[in-house]
Amino acid sequence: MQCVLCRQGETRPGHVTVTLERGGSVVIFKEVPADVCENCGEYYLSDEVTDRLMARAEEALRQGAEVEIVRYAA
Repeated sequence: MQCVLCRQGETRPGHVTVTLERGGSVVIFKEVPADVCENCGEYYLSDEVTDRLMARAEEALRQGAEVEIVRYAA
């Protein structure tokens, strides 16, 4: 697909690091599958991946995490 941001590059399957912040807490997910623009690096997550990240981040916040680093597991 053509990148919506730069409109120059095409996206390709790859992996990215996603950082989510809420209040004073940060959850970092490594090696998240995404479609990544070959030109600007913008990434696009599937609905399934997004749902998994949000659920895991909510769990970390409920447990009181201030900073958590997680390797994404399918």
